[in-house]
Amino acid sequence: MSYYASKFFWLAAQPLSLAFFAVVIALVLGWVGWRRLQATFLLLSAGILFVTLYTSAGTVMLQALENRFGRSALPVEGPRCIIVLGGSFEAEVISARGGVELNQAGDRFVETLRLLQAYPEARVLVSGGDGSFSGRYAGDAAVSAAFFGAYGISPARLIQEEASRTTFENVENTRDLLRRHGLDGCLLVTSAFHMPRAVGLFRKAGLSAVPWPTDYRTSGVASLKLDFTQPSANAQLTTTAIREWIGLAAYYLAGRTETLLPE
Repeated sequence: MSYYASKFFWLAAQPLSLAFFAVVIALVLGWVGWRRLQATFLLLSAGILFVTLYTSAGTVMLQALENRFGRSALPVEGPRCIIVLGGSFEAEVISARGGVELNQAGDRFVETLRLLQAYPEARVLVSGGDGSFSGRYAGDAAVSAAFFGAYGISPARLIQEEASRTTFENVENTRDLLRRHGLDGCLLVTSAFHMPRAVGLFRKAGLSAVPWPTDYRTSGVASLKLDFTQPSANAQLTTTAIREWIGLAAYYLAGRTETLLPE
């Protein structure tokens, strides 16, 4: 139930949805004659849209997360194992068209592939099931076999965790598989902005993992400013940042991580 509740909550809580709901409320308030309150909600909607579309606020919020963890030095012999969290494949497109299609988080699997080619003894655990409402699509763990196989990675090196739909489930299910295969101290590959939440969950679960962030969305040196050049990109960055910050807060309040912002 909490999985679906979180999905519906996020549909309503993202910035453009909030701006839309504020306009709807303003229309209702105008209809009943509450003009001052109507103006307040119209200003609220305009403010949300302005910050989301025409400032670098989202970039700065996302950058704060991306800067929490850097890549550690690898052991001389290379990593023994790699954990990559799902969220990188276009499941609906693959289901309809076939093949393997990466989305914006595809760097997670590109970097993992590079590591597997560089360290042929390393194994990889892919954690990610079908996170859609319908539950009709192959998750990242299932699709990864075709992706890695196309580049000559032996199926014997691949461990698939196909049931998880959230980061919390990623970690819970991964813990059992790591113990079953006698693996620990693996590299943890996920998007840089997602790394704090992932590390916090791994630590709470008592699992040792070496952060290996990828899929950076910011330069690392951005500052808060007006930006009228790329409203759609600004909106996407703001939405991603707010979603991740909400996820961090929710997991901390639920006792799933020990600190609000792991470092």
